[in-house]
Amino acid sequence: MTNEDMPPKPPRREVPISGITGVVLTVNGERLLDKCLSSLSFCDTLLVVDSGSTDGTFAIAEKHDAEVVSRTWEGFASQFTFAAGLVRTRWFFILDQDEICPLALGNRIVEAIAAADQEADSPSDSPIAFSVGRKSWYFDRFMEHGGWYPDHILRVFRAGFVEFYQDAHIHYRPLGRHEHLGPKKDQARGMEIIHYPYIGFFHQLTKLNSYAQQGADAIKATHGRGGIWRGIGHGFARFLRIYVIKRGFLDGRAGFLAAVHGSFYAFLKYARVLESSWGAPYDHDTFL
Repeated sequence: MTNEDMPPKPPRREVPISGITGVVLTVNGERLLDKCLSSLSFCDTLLVVDSGSTDGTFAIAEKHDAEVVSRTWEGFASQFTFAAGLVRTRWFFILDQDEICPLALGNRIVEAIAAADQEADSPSDSPIAFSVGRKSWYFDRFMEHGGWYPDHILRVFRAGFVEFYQDAHIHYRPLGRHEHLGPKKDQARGMEIIHYPYIGFFHQLTKLNSYAQQGADAIKATHGRGGIWRGIGHGFARFLRIYVIKRGFLDGRAGFLAAVHGSFYAFLKYARVLESSWGAPYDHDTFL
């Protein structure tokens, strides 16, 4: 990734208002948004940045007294950078519209940021970001293998001390020390975000199609090589990694289906680099 591909850096600043903002990006998210926003009750305020929803997303957000801002979709990194600039509390917590934060995890986050605020006057002396665990439902179970779990993701940030960038996926870059919020000895349950990414195979393929295109664009942007055989090789390698090396077979039918879809994603990503070689369009006069 070149510097030109990076989103603008957020200004390093201290936000004077204590507390935490729950940040959610939405687009037609009514499926789980009510549960998602309800699970953010530990936050002092809610911020929803919407990208053209036409379902009941706005009504659900307003029901939870969230601040709702509309913005044309420009990619995850751009949307999160924009959202972070609207945060007025010292901390913010990112939750996707298809995720739910258990109360125990919410309480743990509140404890952690309170301790970080008391630890030092300067963010350089205390954590400015925290990662949390996440478990995802796929087909007929919560996945436990195949690279799906354990899934530790950065989601809690001190405002002004994180950068967002992306290639085929979104990445978070904290500008300082970060820690993982694992469960305490008496907190074995309810300490991970619950993720429901798909409602069926059609939905999964729709997302996969978008991610594969982003991946192909990232390869082309760095002048990487694509191709059919390269796609087959990467697809086969991804299947082996998910299903065999990461022991996805232990998740039964769900593990096999996840591995197949993962390998198809890898194939499409490299095959689509050839898109510019599709051929001269509509130049077939000699055949008419």
